[in-house]
Amino acid sequence: MRMRTLTGRTLVALSTTALLASSCSLIGSESDSKEGGDTTVTLVTHESFNLPKDLVTAFEKDTGYRLEISKLEDAGALTNELVLTKDKPVGDVVFGVDNTFATRAIDEGVFAPYAPSLPQGADAYELDGDDDDALTPVDTGNVCVNIDDAWFAAKGVPAPTSLDDLTKPAYKDLFVIPGASTSSPGLAFLLATIAKYGADWSSYWTRLVDNGAKVVKGWSDAYFTDFTFSGGDRPIVVSYDSSPAFTLNKSGDETTTSALLDGCFEQVEYAGVLRGETTNTDGARAVIDWLLSPQVQAALPESMYVFPVATDVELPADWAKFAERPETTEQVAPSEIAKERKAWLEQWTEIVSR
Repeated sequence: MRMRTLTGRTLVALSTTALLASSCSLIGSESDSKEGGDTTVTLVTHESFNLPKDLVTAFEKDTGYRLEISKLEDAGALTNELVLTKDKPVGDVVFGVDNTFATRAIDEGVFAPYAPSLPQGADAYELDGDDDDALTPVDTGNVCVNIDDAWFAAKGVPAPTSLDDLTKPAYKDLFVIPGASTSSPGLAFLLATIAKYGADWSSYWTRLVDNGAKVVKGWSDAYFTDFTFSGGDRPIVVSYDSSPAFTLNKSGDETTTSALLDGCFEQVEYAGVLRGETTNTDGARAVIDWLLSPQVQAALPESMYVFPVATDVELPADWAKFAERPETTEQVAPSEIAKERKAWLEQWTEIVSR
């Protein structure tokens, strides 16, 4: 997410004291949760997974399971690993497969079906089709170009207002992009340009590259190394619509960055039970129920930079004020992504490798 954490996605630790007060009724009793006798459940996830330790402790206390967390890289690497190990799963449950990769894992038969009770509003993010119970939506966020407004103001240069602007000479050598073949947000940005420009998307990328756009491996490299907010020399970066909520000035009353709401792509992150003879299915289902719980949903914004799928969760004040969301987003159907991803990435790689 989704946006990747600051060392992951985290900038601010969310207090969980009040949340934990009601956590005893989260998932059920210990005797109910360990029918198969397996007391360990392994969650396979991306490197940005980060929830308060108190919530993990509460899960273990309430269910009787010991939660092991196995982190890979981003959603792309995570999905690849799940597919490669589908006959001998590396865990019991996964979190972090997103809508840009979901169909690949589903088509490979990675997941066992599970249809938990969803919180209010979450059904809007379910995958369409016969396999809609293979993955459960947990969080969402929009991949958008971010602008360091403070940098542009200091330089006396007008900030870009559209994706088209990014190809203009005024913004030469100012844009950094996580790679589409190595980064989930990078792929999301590529998909946004494909949806926006249609058959002309490749010429748009050619103009971007010719205008000095820099492509790096992942979101963390782009945001924390090259982006001027983090001390780099590029004031335009592919990030998330939630990012401005964490780039506040010293007094905390204004943000120093903004999301360019033209050309955003919505990401949804999912959780799923891994299919396998040795999989702890009951424990996996308990983890998914936990991820949908009010406590975890409320912790997602400040722990992992993402919006909860539950619409009845109150967002942090800074989010409500500074995390402006686009009214419309660019859309590519998951089935089309599955069909065209390989060809799109090959063409994209050829353009950026010139």
